[in-house]
Amino acid sequence: MHTLNNLVLSTSHLYRNVASNISLLEPLALLAARCYVAWAFFSSGLTKLRDWDSTLMLFEYEYQVPILPFELAAYLGTAAEIILPLLLIAGLASRFSALGLFFVNIVAVISLEEIAPAAFAEHILWGVLLLQVVIFSGGRFALDRIAEEQLFNRKASN
Repeated sequence: MHTLNNLVLSTSHLYRNVASNISLLEPLALLAARCYVAWAFFSSGLTKLRDWDSTLMLFEYEYQVPILPFELAAYLGTAAEIILPLLLIAGLASRFSALGLFFVNIVAVISLEEIAPAAFAEHILWGVLLLQVVIFSGGRFALDRIAEEQLFNRKASN
């Protein structure tokens, strides 16, 4: 019985040490998620800007954005795909920018009449990564964290 207790105890210590070391990767994982998703949306926004006539045509005939007139949808969608990824990469207003891109992602999926299974899977991946940023914030490597530290240090010193 004593040997079993020692085995359980040493396994528990090993698990806690491994888990603690893996947790050190959390800021890097959040940074990687922010950069990966931001690049996907930013490059899409750049493509829209490069050929604005085609963008307007796509929003008028291909994308079925609900409620909004196609021109407004084109401007708002493109602006969101340019501005929000830059904020997300910097980690500035991380939760806001991730939530904004999450909704852009949803609108993109529901606006297409047909979507290939691989593209749909990619949108799901982006959605999950964006929700992680919404839930956990931008992580240690985000300007949000610096701003929060400055704000809380100022409040604590007053």
